Amino acid sequence: MSPFAFPPLRSTDPAVFGRVAVLLGGTSSEREVSLDSGGNVLQGLRARGVDAEAVDGIPALAAALVQKQFDRVFNILHGHKGGGEDGVVQGLLEAFAIPYTGSNVLGSALSMDKVRTKQVWLALGLPTPRYVRLMPGDAAKAGANVAGADVYAAASQLGLPVIVKPANEGSSVGVTRVFAESDLAAAVDLAARYDGELLMEQLIEGDELTVSILGDIALPSIRIVPKGQWYDYHAKYKADDTQYLCPGLDGQEEDQIGRLSLAAFQAAGCRGWGRVDVMRDRATGAFQLLEVNTAPGMTSHSLVPKAAQQAGLDFQTLCWRILETTLAQETGR
Repeated sequence: MSPFAFPPLRSTDPAVFGRVAVLLGGTSSEREVSLDSGGNVLQGLRARGVDAEAVDGIPALAAALVQKQFDRVFNILHGHKGGGEDGVVQGLLEAFAIPYTGSNVLGSALSMDKVRTKQVWLALGLPTPRYVRLMPGDAAKAGANVAGADVYAAASQLGLPVIVKPANEGSSVGVTRVFAESDLAAAVDLAARYDGELLMEQLIEGDELTVSILGDIALPSIRIVPKGQWYDYHAKYKADDTQYLCPGLDGQEEDQIGRLSLAAFQAAGCRGWGRVDVMRDRATGAFQLLEVNTAPGMTSHSLVPKAAQQAGLDFQTLCWRILETTLAQETGR
């Protein structure tokens, strides 16, 4: 069977879903992206006849669940601390026995924590850049210790260049690429503005790729070529000159990155749909896993819709298939 020969739809009747909450917005640092994503999903579902309604944030969802207003949830909140990727909203929905899209409590919480995701991958022999875990706080000053690990010693251990970023944020929030020791303190100071631990990681120079997952299928990879030097927040959500090459690789390399990404996704306890970000080292050609996104963007610039289109799924069908993953959760309820 072709890797993109999707199974038949479980149903073509939108009534099978009942009343659907499209959970968007929230209070995380990725609120604006989530509002954009959620608006697109809401439009896509309604175009297929689904009885869907936008719900902004977790408190509003909790109130609606108490009133039994919805039968299932399409979660398109991004991030943590009021976002929907850290396991909190998943636990809420489990408590109310409401089916929902995306990963469960374990997969969501683990994937939100980049440090612990890397620990799982390394334990299983999956490739990921070398790293040092740093604690947040005001200790990120020149010559100061961060949780007992000197930032300069950490950079020396990894070898410049490195990336410094919050361990629990997405969308390139708080990320700095450091090529000179003199820039370390500012990089750690920026990352420490966000909640949680910090991650200093070996910077892999090469091709930036991403693989979207739908069910147990790895969609075509995308190679990202920004106009500038880096694929930062502006290149992701604002710029119109970023190139997206899909598929990003050919032949055996495309097969290899698909298998690796699916293995990484499943190792992190993820399910339903998501996206795995990967670097290909320019010097060695080796793939290095970066992170898993359990509620990826669905904006006009987002990558999952681009990969799905290459695999033969238009946006409305993609939204339908993602929502269909919730039907399996009803067994035994």
